[in-house]
Amino acid sequence: MRIFKIFCGALLVTLLLAGCRKEAEQACFTIRNENGMTATFCSYGARLIRLEVPAKDGSMKNVVWSCADAAECIADADYRQPIVGRYGNRIAKGRFDLDGYTYQLSVNEGENHLHGGVAGFDKREWTIQPLSDCSLLMSRVSPDGEEGYPGNLEISVLCTLTDKNDLVLQYSAVTDAPTVLNPTLHAWFNLHGDGLGHTTSHILKINADHYTPVDGELIPTGEIAPVEGTPFDFRAGKPVTPEFDHNFALRGASGEPALELFEPATGILLKIYTDQPGLQMYSGKPDRGLVLETQHFPDSPNHANFPSTVLRPGEAYTQTTIYHFEIK
Repeated sequence: MRIFKIFCGALLVTLLLAGCRKEAEQACFTIRNENGMTATFCSYGARLIRLEVPAKDGSMKNVVWSCADAAECIADADYRQPIVGRYGNRIAKGRFDLDGYTYQLSVNEGENHLHGGVAGFDKREWTIQPLSDCSLLMSRVSPDGEEGYPGNLEISVLCTLTDKNDLVLQYSAVTDAPTVLNPTLHAWFNLHGDGLGHTTSHILKINADHYTPVDGELIPTGEIAPVEGTPFDFRAGKPVTPEFDHNFALRGASGEPALELFEPATGILLKIYTDQPGLQMYSGKPDRGLVLETQHFPDSPNHANFPSTVLRPGEAYTQTTIYHFEIK
Protein backbone atom coordinates (compact mmCIF):
# COMPACT_ATOMS: atom_id res chain seq x y z
CA MET A 1 0.00 0.00 0.00
CA ARG A 2 1.37 3.37 -0.98
CA ILE A 3 0.89 6.38 1.27
CA PHE A 4 0.10 8.62 -1.63
CA LYS A 5 0.71 8.79 -5.38
CA ILE A 6 2.21 11.73 -7.16
CA PHE A 7 2.33 12.09 -10.90
CA CYS A 8 4.84 14.56 -12.24
CA GLY A 9 6.76 15.32 -15.43
CA ALA A 10 10.31 14.75 -16.42
CA LEU A 11 12.67 12.50 -14.54
CA LEU A 12 15.61 14.06 -12.82
CA VAL A 13 19.22 13.21 -13.73
CA THR A 14 20.42 10.52 -11.32
CA LEU A 15 23.84 10.76 -9.68
CA LEU A 16 25.38 7.68 -8.09
CA LEU A 17 27.61 8.22 -5.10
CA ALA A 18 31.01 6.55 -5.41
CA GLY A 19 31.20 3.32 -3.43
CA CYS A 20 28.43 1.01 -2.31
CA ARG A 21 27.15 -0.87 0.69
CA LYS A 22 27.27 -4.64 0.93
CA GLU A 23 23.49 -4.79 0.60
CA ALA A 24 22.80 -2.11 -1.98
CA GLU A 25 24.34 0.70 -3.96
CA GLN A 26 23.67 4.13 -2.51
CA ALA A 27 21.97 6.40 -5.01
CA CYS A 28 22.06 10.20 -4.93
CA PHE A 29 19.69 12.62 -6.60
CA THR A 30 19.94 16.38 -7.05
CA ILE A 31 17.03 18.78 -7.35
CA ARG A 32 17.44 22.41 -8.39
CA ASN A 33 15.58 25.68 -8.90
CA GLU A 34 15.93 28.46 -11.44
CA ASN A 35 18.21 30.47 -9.11
CA GLY A 36 20.97 27.84 -9.11
CA MET A 37 20.12 26.52 -5.65
CA THR A 38 20.51 22.73 -5.39
CA ALA A 39 19.77 20.02 -2.85
CA THR A 40 21.28 16.52 -3.08
CA PHE A 41 19.72 13.57 -1.25
CA CYS A 42 21.12 10.04 -0.90
CA SER A 43 19.29 6.79 -0.24
CA TYR A 44 21.30 5.69 2.81
CA GLY A 45 19.45 7.33 5.67
CA ALA A 46 17.53 9.66 3.31
CA ARG A 47 20.39 12.13 3.75
CA LEU A 48 20.56 15.72 2.56
CA ILE A 49 24.27 15.61 1.76
CA ARG A 50 24.55 18.99 0.00
CA LEU A 51 22.49 22.18 0.05
CA GLU A 52 23.95 24.91 -2.16
CA VAL A 53 22.52 28.40 -1.54
CA PRO A 54 23.54 31.85 -2.81
CA ALA A 55 25.71 34.19 -0.68
CA LYS A 56 26.04 37.97 -0.91
CA ASP A 57 29.34 37.76 -2.83
CA GLY A 58 27.61 35.86 -5.65
CA SER A 59 29.07 32.48 -4.77
CA MET A 60 27.16 29.34 -3.82
CA LYS A 61 27.72 27.88 -0.35
CA ASN A 62 27.04 24.33 0.79
CA VAL A 63 25.45 25.14 4.15
CA VAL A 64 25.18 21.60 5.58
CA TRP A 65 27.87 19.33 7.06
CA SER A 66 28.39 16.80 4.30
CA CYS A 67 29.55 13.22 4.03
CA ALA A 68 32.30 12.99 1.43
CA ASP A 69 31.38 9.53 0.15
CA ALA A 70 29.31 6.41 0.83
CA ALA A 71 31.79 4.97 3.33
CA GLU A 72 31.75 8.18 5.36
CA CYS A 73 27.93 8.21 5.42
CA ILE A 74 27.81 4.60 6.62
CA ALA A 75 30.41 5.27 9.36
CA ASP A 76 28.73 8.53 10.43
CA ALA A 77 28.08 8.78 14.18
CA ASP A 78 27.03 12.46 14.18
CA TYR A 79 23.71 12.10 12.32
CA ARG A 80 24.93 14.23 9.44
CA GLN A 81 21.76 15.20 7.60
CA PRO A 82 19.62 12.01 7.72
CA ILE A 83 15.92 11.65 8.38
CA VAL A 84 15.94 10.21 11.92
CA GLY A 85 13.20 8.06 13.46
CA ARG A 86 10.98 6.47 14.22
CA TYR A 87 11.47 8.83 17.13
CA GLY A 88 13.83 11.74 16.67
CA ASN A 89 15.48 12.78 19.95
CA ARG A 90 15.39 10.83 23.23
CA ILE A 91 13.08 8.39 24.99
CA ALA A 92 14.03 7.71 28.63
CA LYS A 93 15.29 4.17 29.25
CA GLY A 94 13.95 3.29 25.80
CA ARG A 95 10.55 2.53 27.32
CA PHE A 96 7.02 3.81 26.91
CA ASP A 97 3.50 2.62 27.70
CA LEU A 98 0.74 2.60 25.09
CA ASP A 99 -2.76 1.16 25.46
CA GLY A 100 -1.79 -0.92 28.47
CA TYR A 101 1.37 -2.37 26.97
CA THR A 102 4.97 -1.47 27.82
CA TYR A 103 7.33 -1.34 24.86
CA GLN A 104 11.11 -1.70 25.23
CA LEU A 105 13.12 -0.02 22.48
CA SER A 106 16.81 -0.43 21.75
CA VAL A 107 19.08 1.83 23.81
CA ASN A 108 22.00 3.56 22.14
CA GLU A 109 22.88 6.55 24.35
CA GLY A 110 23.71 5.25 27.79
CA GLU A 111 20.45 3.77 29.11
CA ASN A 112 18.31 5.83 26.73
CA HIS A 113 16.96 5.61 23.21
CA LEU A 114 18.15 8.26 20.74
CA HIS A 115 17.04 9.07 17.17
CA GLY A 116 15.37 5.73 16.48
CA GLY A 117 17.91 3.44 18.12
CA VAL A 118 20.86 1.33 17.05
CA ALA A 119 19.64 0.96 13.46
CA GLY A 120 17.01 3.64 13.01
CA PHE A 121 15.94 5.41 9.84
CA ASP A 122 19.43 6.91 9.46
CA LYS A 123 20.96 3.41 9.08
CA ARG A 124 18.43 2.17 6.53
CA GLU A 125 18.16 2.29 2.75
CA TRP A 126 15.33 4.45 1.45
CA THR A 127 13.73 4.37 -1.97
CA ILE A 128 14.12 7.69 -3.78
CA GLN A 129 11.80 8.46 -6.70
CA PRO A 130 12.68 11.51 -8.82
CA LEU A 131 9.56 13.45 -9.80
CA SER A 132 10.87 16.51 -11.63
CA ASP A 133 13.90 18.79 -11.76
CA CYS A 134 12.73 20.33 -8.49
CA SER A 135 11.15 17.47 -6.51
CA LEU A 136 11.65 13.90 -5.35
CA LEU A 137 9.97 11.42 -3.02
CA MET A 138 11.84 9.38 -0.38
CA SER A 139 10.07 6.42 1.21
CA ARG A 140 10.51 3.22 3.19
CA VAL A 141 8.55 0.65 5.19
CA SER A 142 9.58 0.20 8.83
CA PRO A 143 8.45 -3.31 9.82
CA ASP A 144 6.68 -4.19 13.04
CA GLY A 145 9.25 -4.63 15.82
CA GLU A 146 12.02 -2.60 14.16
CA GLU A 147 14.13 -1.23 17.08
CA GLY A 148 11.24 -2.33 19.33
CA TYR A 149 8.50 -0.14 17.81
CA PRO A 150 5.05 -1.65 17.29
CA GLY A 151 3.27 -1.70 13.94
CA ASN A 152 4.25 -1.74 10.30
CA LEU A 153 4.88 1.89 9.36
CA GLU A 154 4.93 3.35 5.85
CA ILE A 155 6.64 6.72 5.68
CA SER A 156 7.37 9.12 2.82
CA VAL A 157 9.06 12.51 2.59
CA LEU A 158 8.29 14.71 -0.40
CA CYS A 159 11.18 17.13 -1.04
CA THR A 160 10.60 20.20 -3.21
CA LEU A 161 12.90 23.09 -4.08
CA THR A 162 10.94 26.21 -5.06
CA ASP A 163 12.01 29.26 -7.01
CA LYS A 164 11.54 31.29 -3.81
CA ASN A 165 14.58 29.41 -2.42
CA ASP A 166 12.43 27.23 -0.18
CA LEU A 167 13.38 23.64 0.53
CA VAL A 168 10.06 22.09 1.53
CA LEU A 169 9.88 18.72 3.31
CA GLN A 170 6.41 17.16 3.56
CA TYR A 171 6.23 13.98 5.66
CA SER A 172 3.41 11.43 5.48
CA ALA A 173 2.98 8.14 7.34
CA VAL A 174 0.44 5.44 8.18
CA THR A 175 0.57 2.47 10.55
CA ASP A 176 -1.34 -0.80 11.02
CA ALA A 177 -1.00 -0.77 14.83
CA PRO A 178 -0.81 1.96 17.50
CA THR A 179 2.72 3.37 17.67
CA VAL A 180 4.65 6.57 18.35
CA LEU A 181 6.26 8.63 15.63
CA ASN A 182 8.48 11.73 15.60
CA PRO A 183 10.64 11.87 12.44
CA THR A 184 12.82 14.87 11.60
CA LEU A 185 15.69 15.99 9.42
CA HIS A 186 18.80 16.06 11.63
CA ALA A 187 20.26 19.08 9.86
CA TRP A 188 23.62 20.65 10.68
CA PHE A 189 23.68 24.21 9.32
CA ASN A 190 26.78 26.36 8.82
CA LEU A 191 25.99 29.55 6.93
CA HIS A 192 29.69 30.21 6.30
CA GLY A 193 29.69 27.06 4.17
CA ASP A 194 30.72 23.53 5.07
CA GLY A 195 34.02 23.66 7.00
CA LEU A 196 34.55 27.38 6.36
CA GLY A 197 33.88 28.97 9.74
CA HIS A 198 32.39 28.67 13.22
CA THR A 199 28.70 29.04 13.95
CA THR A 200 29.47 31.18 17.03
CA SER A 201 29.25 34.20 14.71
CA HIS A 202 25.70 33.30 13.64
CA ILE A 203 22.82 35.34 15.03
CA LEU A 204 19.90 33.11 16.08
CA LYS A 205 16.32 34.11 16.81
CA ILE A 206 13.90 31.46 18.13
CA ASN A 207 10.21 32.29 18.45
CA ALA A 208 9.71 30.39 21.69
CA ASP A 209 8.56 31.66 25.06
CA HIS A 210 9.23 28.32 26.79
CA TYR A 211 11.67 25.42 26.74
CA THR A 212 11.81 21.97 28.33
CA PRO A 213 14.46 21.65 31.11
CA VAL A 214 16.42 18.39 31.20
CA ASP A 215 18.24 16.20 33.71
CA GLY A 216 21.87 15.09 33.58
CA GLU A 217 21.11 12.60 30.80
CA LEU A 218 19.33 15.27 28.70
CA ILE A 219 15.92 13.74 29.42
CA PRO A 220 13.12 16.31 29.99
CA THR A 221 12.00 16.69 33.57
CA GLY A 222 8.41 17.26 32.40
CA GLU A 223 8.46 20.98 33.14
CA ILE A 224 7.72 23.51 30.40
CA ALA A 225 9.60 26.54 31.70
CA PRO A 226 9.67 30.20 30.58
CA VAL A 227 12.78 31.39 28.74
CA GLU A 228 12.47 34.85 30.30
CA GLY A 229 15.62 35.72 32.23
CA THR A 230 17.49 32.56 31.18
CA PRO A 231 20.19 31.74 28.59
CA PHE A 232 17.39 30.09 26.57
CA ASP A 233 15.82 33.42 25.60
CA PHE A 234 16.57 33.83 21.88
CA ARG A 235 13.44 35.85 21.11
CA ALA A 236 15.34 39.03 20.22
CA GLY A 237 18.21 37.25 18.46
CA LYS A 238 21.75 36.72 19.74
CA PRO A 239 24.94 34.74 19.00
CA VAL A 240 24.96 31.02 19.71
CA THR A 241 27.41 29.60 22.22
CA PRO A 242 28.41 25.90 22.36
CA GLU A 243 26.35 24.94 25.40
CA PHE A 244 22.91 23.90 24.16
CA ASP A 245 21.23 20.55 23.53
CA HIS A 246 17.66 21.53 24.36
CA ASN A 247 14.12 21.62 23.05
CA PHE A 248 12.24 24.88 22.62
CA ALA A 249 8.42 25.02 22.73
CA LEU A 250 7.52 27.05 19.67
CA ARG A 251 4.81 29.70 19.70
CA GLY A 252 3.10 28.24 16.64
CA ALA A 253 1.79 31.58 15.37
CA SER A 254 0.43 31.45 11.83
CA GLY A 255 2.90 32.74 9.26
CA GLU A 256 5.69 33.29 11.79
CA PRO A 257 9.02 31.51 11.28
CA ALA A 258 10.04 29.14 14.05
CA LEU A 259 13.52 30.60 13.86
CA GLU A 260 15.82 32.89 11.92
CA LEU A 261 19.55 32.21 11.57
CA PHE A 262 21.85 34.85 10.04
CA GLU A 263 25.53 34.98 9.20
CA PRO A 264 26.80 38.56 8.60
CA ALA A 265 29.94 37.46 6.71
CA THR A 266 28.01 35.68 3.93
CA GLY A 267 24.73 37.57 4.21
CA ILE A 268 22.84 34.27 4.27
CA LEU A 269 19.59 34.31 6.24
CA LEU A 270 17.77 31.05 6.99
CA LYS A 271 14.16 31.07 8.11
CA ILE A 272 12.51 27.83 9.18
CA TYR A 273 8.73 27.45 9.13
CA THR A 274 7.12 24.36 10.63
CA ASP A 275 3.87 22.93 11.95
CA GLN A 276 5.75 21.04 14.66
CA PRO A 277 5.47 22.14 18.33
CA GLY A 278 9.18 21.91 19.16
CA LEU A 279 12.67 22.75 17.97
CA GLN A 280 15.79 20.98 19.22
CA MET A 281 19.02 22.99 19.08
CA TYR A 282 22.45 21.42 19.52
CA SER A 283 25.45 23.76 19.44
CA GLY A 284 28.25 21.52 20.71
CA LYS A 285 30.35 21.45 17.51
CA PRO A 286 30.48 25.04 16.22
CA ASP A 287 33.26 24.20 13.76
CA ARG A 288 30.87 21.76 12.05
CA GLY A 289 27.47 23.37 12.32
CA LEU A 290 24.42 24.14 14.38
CA VAL A 291 21.82 21.37 14.64
CA LEU A 292 18.23 22.58 14.26
CA GLU A 293 15.53 19.89 14.35
CA THR A 294 11.81 20.62 13.98
CA GLN A 295 9.93 17.98 15.95
CA HIS A 296 7.73 17.03 18.88
CA PHE A 297 9.23 17.24 22.35
CA PRO A 298 11.83 14.69 23.54
CA ASP A 299 10.42 11.82 25.62
CA SER A 300 6.84 12.86 24.83
CA PRO A 301 5.48 9.29 25.22
CA ASN A 302 6.39 9.48 28.92
CA HIS A 303 4.92 12.94 29.64
CA ALA A 304 1.15 13.35 29.42
CA ASN A 305 1.49 17.16 29.41
CA PHE A 306 3.59 17.14 26.22
CA PRO A 307 1.99 17.13 22.75
CA SER A 308 1.13 13.55 21.79
CA THR A 309 3.19 11.57 19.28
CA VAL A 310 0.79 8.59 19.11
CA LEU A 311 -0.23 7.43 15.64
CA ARG A 312 -3.09 4.95 15.23
CA PRO A 313 -4.42 2.83 12.36
CA GLY A 314 -6.72 4.86 10.16
CA GLU A 315 -4.92 8.11 10.99
CA ALA A 316 -2.57 9.89 8.61
CA TYR A 317 0.58 11.46 10.03
CA THR A 318 1.63 14.66 8.25
CA GLN A 319 4.35 17.23 8.89
CA THR A 320 5.62 20.16 6.84
CA THR A 321 8.86 22.05 7.42
CA ILE A 322 10.17 24.78 5.11
CA TYR A 323 13.79 25.95 5.00
CA HIS A 324 13.78 29.37 3.35
CA PHE A 325 17.01 31.11 2.30
CA GLU A 326 17.58 34.72 1.36
CA ILE A 327 20.40 37.27 1.28
CA LYS A 328 20.24 40.06 3.82
